[in-house]
Parts: sequence; structure tokens; C-alpha cells
Amino acid sequence: MSDYKDLEVWKKSLAVVADVYRISSSFPESEKFGLTNQMRRAAVSVPSNIAEGSARYHAKDFTHFLRIADGSIAELETQLIISVKLGFSSNIELLLNEIVVIRRMLAALIKSLRK
Repeated sequence: MSDYKDLEVWKKSLAVVADVYRISSSFPESEKFGLTNQMRRAAVSVPSNIAEGSARYHAKDFTHFLRIADGSIAELETQLIISVKLGFSSNIELLLNEIVVIRRMLAALIKSLRK
């Protein structure tokens, strides 16, 4: 596997991490150990699992970590929707669209590794 830092999906997921930190920084202090922490951990998990998986020797192992990354980004998507419903954030459509793109990229990468 080439260097994970060359993967577009890793670059895009890293940008999502920065967006999530920016968005969640305005959440109420009472959410510091709740939704804020959950969202940040889920966001950080995505590029981290892509990186860890790419360092594995077998494609099957990489695929496993990509699936974990996909689960984390789905979790993050849900948490963003919750943050809107609770009135903690708004105007997250671009971020949600980016999450859809990342999920598609992960699915394509998983499919290519199966071959």
C-alpha cells in the first residue's frame, strides 16, 4: 500500500476532523464530556483507522480498518444531526455532503481491495 497520506479519502477525513472541532467548540460547556467528546472521537477515528489499516500487510486487514472508519463516519453523521436537533449547530449541509463523499470513497477503496 502506498503512503496513507497520499489517499484522498484520508485527506478529506482529516479536513472533517478540523470542521468537527470548529463546530463543537461552540457547544455548551455541559456537553464537553458528552456530545462534543463523542463527535470528536468519531471524527478522529476515521483518518486514524485509514492510516492504521494502510500499515497492515494484508488487504483483508486494511479492509477491516476501512470498515471501522466507515462506521465511525456514520456515527459522526448521526451525532451531527443530533447536534442540529438540539440546537447546538446549524448550517452543516456542506459537512454532511462531505461525509457522503467520504463514505463513497471508503466503499470504493474497500471494493478495490477485494479484487
